[in-house]
Amino acid sequence: MAIPDSTLPQTYTQPERQRGRGRIFHRVGSPYYWCAYYLRAKEFRESTHTTDLKKAQKFLDRRLKAVGADQIGKGPFVGPQQERLTINQLLDALEADYRIRGVNSPQFHSHLAHVRAHFGFQRAVDVTDEMIDEYIEQRRAAGAKNATINRSTQPLRQAYQLAIDRKRLTSMPKIRRLDESDNVRQGYFEANEFRCVVSHLPEYLQDFALYSYLTGWRKNSVANLSWSAVNDGGILLPAKYWKGREPQFMPIEGELADIFERRRAARAVRTESGIILTDLVFHRDGRRVGDFRKAWSTGCRLTGVSGRLFHDLCRCCARNLDKAGVPRRVAMEVMGRKTESIYLRYRIVDSAEKRTALRQVQKYLRDVGLSAESPTTAAAAIQ
Repeated sequence: MAIPDSTLPQTYTQPERQRGRGRIFHRVGSPYYWCAYYLRAKEFRESTHTTDLKKAQKFLDRRLKAVGADQIGKGPFVGPQQERLTINQLLDALEADYRIRGVNSPQFHSHLAHVRAHFGFQRAVDVTDEMIDEYIEQRRAAGAKNATINRSTQPLRQAYQLAIDRKRLTSMPKIRRLDESDNVRQGYFEANEFRCVVSHLPEYLQDFALYSYLTGWRKNSVANLSWSAVNDGGILLPAKYWKGREPQFMPIEGELADIFERRRAARAVRTESGIILTDLVFHRDGRRVGDFRKAWSTGCRLTGVSGRLFHDLCRCCARNLDKAGVPRRVAMEVMGRKTESIYLRYRIVDSAEKRTALRQVQKYLRDVGLSAESPTTAAAAIQ
């Protein structure tokens, strides 16, 4: 027998409800019918966005069908809150996570800007594999390399995964990682070129660049180096500031000692409230060194080596260590590179080294009496 409900219009009679079939009701202040249903002992309530009872019932039936598919493992249920999540909201949560973990960077925000511009207010559950591929094709058409595109799609993948871990989403589209095998850069500085670039940098960047040149440390690791990590024996950089997520130790020897002597002298910073001692070894008026691409580009241009990257200093360090005869394992520890394959990406071999190698081979052949011999003479010698 039907049970009247005073909250529904007088023309509406609520039918007998069966267990597991949900219900339709009116919510005070809303002109639309609402529906309610259960999944795993949790009630979901949402508007059907219609004033037509038959359409509202069809809306509820679709929801119950999705609930049933989830229960038998045919597909994950996407609830109303999940449906409303946008890509912007996913990226906002990822940015907050980066800030909490202390791994925020201008480059990270630059990569997110491309994703926001393309997907922005798109609902996260509506993004398909094909839409991701379309984004990749558009970036390629605009001249972006595979590595650059990967730097944008990686945080998008991380944002989806974070939402799944927090149970805000149940699935994500396939976000392919493009091949970067052709992305091995060959840029490096000769010693005189680097010293000249340093002379054209702002004062706050000179020791910053020199430290990276001598140690091969990445920009973010150098920028986060604090005096609390420095003692008489050397430097112990906490794991959270290192890409490999392991603490990194660096003895203070040679020119590094000169750098730290200058940095101690520059530790006092004058502010409106007086002089303070900053905890950052490398700083700009007491603040963390941020984006300095313009200053770096100017220094390279004035030196006549435009197009070089700050990250090329890591390649300089690898070459210097190798040419100085430092054992490979020790060189990897100095630079903080975990595997030899990664280290070798930085060890650039130039034409002068190849020429020297060929000369050494020719000397060896002369020493064993095989140089400039004809094949016939060599065969006779073997017999």
